[in-house]
Amino acid sequence: MSLKLTSYKGTRDLYPADMAERDYIFSGWRKVVQSYGYEEYMAPLLEPIDVYAAKSGEEIVNEQTYSFTDRGGRQMVIRPEMTPSVARMVAARRQELPMPARLFSIANFMRYERPQHGREREFWQLNVDLFSVANIWADLEMVCLAYDILRAFRAEDDMFTIRLGDRRLTNYLMTDYLGLDTERTGRTIKLLDRKNKLTDEQFQAQAQEILGDDEAVSKLGRLMTVRSLSDLPDRIKHDQVIEPLTGLLAELKSRGINNARYDITLMRGFDYYTGIVFEIFDEAPQNKRALFGGGRYDGLVEQFGVESLPVVGFAPGETMFREFLLAHDLMPDFSDQLGATVAILPMSDDECVRRAMVVADRLRAESVRSVAVDTTQRKLDKKTKAAIKAGAKWLVYIGEQELADGQVVLKRVATGEQTELELAEAIKAVKNN
Repeated sequence: MSLKLTSYKGTRDLYPADMAERDYIFSGWRKVVQSYGYEEYMAPLLEPIDVYAAKSGEEIVNEQTYSFTDRGGRQMVIRPEMTPSVARMVAARRQELPMPARLFSIANFMRYERPQHGREREFWQLNVDLFSVANIWADLEMVCLAYDILRAFRAEDDMFTIRLGDRRLTNYLMTDYLGLDTERTGRTIKLLDRKNKLTDEQFQAQAQEILGDDEAVSKLGRLMTVRSLSDLPDRIKHDQVIEPLTGLLAELKSRGINNARYDITLMRGFDYYTGIVFEIFDEAPQNKRALFGGGRYDGLVEQFGVESLPVVGFAPGETMFREFLLAHDLMPDFSDQLGATVAILPMSDDECVRRAMVVADRLRAESVRSVAVDTTQRKLDKKTKAAIKAGAKWLVYIGEQELADGQVVLKRVATGEQTELELAEAIKAVKNN
């Protein structure tokens, strides 16, 4: 029986062209977050299931984790997200880490869910977290950092919007305005979180089932028409519960960020959020969806038996970020960066191969980006075709005559120009073009 050529469902094989795009995204992320003073960390790929059961939500733990029992009888999972892991790490070193702690990682994760456009079972994402700052300035820093990441990839303001919400305001709306108990509040929040995936009829039917009260359903319907904080009912918009959002929107505007707005349906899926939440939304017609988001989760560190720490963070995924760049024609062309800069093609004679390796060493010592030596026994014309197919910019031929003369034949692929040169001259030609 022959083995399958395809990768596991929901995962991707990454060829050199794919890796060039990924490296571009990762290096851009890293540059921006480090400019804000964030330091890189990494957590284990495996965690005890309890780390996620505490706060990630039943859907993640019960339906989406790759879980197993190890040989010691422990229930383990492949990490489905990073937030509980970094909270555990900070809790373990809370006395040693300088506070505020600014931490980031770029890591891969696994979730057992239905693969679809922009969503895979194995995915990579940037995780950014700021520990031990409880005020609005930390929330502002997170949103500004997310904004600056997009701008670093040449995104214009009309390409995306920043949608803001606040779990405290949401809870107020659920309990004080709609009069819901804890159980119906939780179910209604989850309904709002998936509203964009439902038809109006489906949303109305599920709201009726959860609320079971025509007045509450009517009130919820009126809330769904809210497009800004000023559209909220008078008793709410004059309450201090909206002050964090009002202040954050004002600060963003003062910094020239004008594409941020309140979104009453913004919940974020995880149970651990406690305050400001936000999502970056792609405005491309062919890709109108949330790109990534985050928010404040002040209660997570204390789940590890230590004193509570305020935390705010966010996590863009590589797949959706790539889709955003492609949708807005922001992804560079990396074709000229693939393949060796110089391909050295010696005759099959051992002395020619040895000379080729010496020439390669000299070129690398001169900081030529990439130098490959073809040591196969193929004919020279096949070596040439293979090198050009691989994207080589220069070809260096070494045969018996070149050995005798102490020279090489240098060919520029783009023009077909071919010259016999001393090695020093060939190096100079490659470096200067």
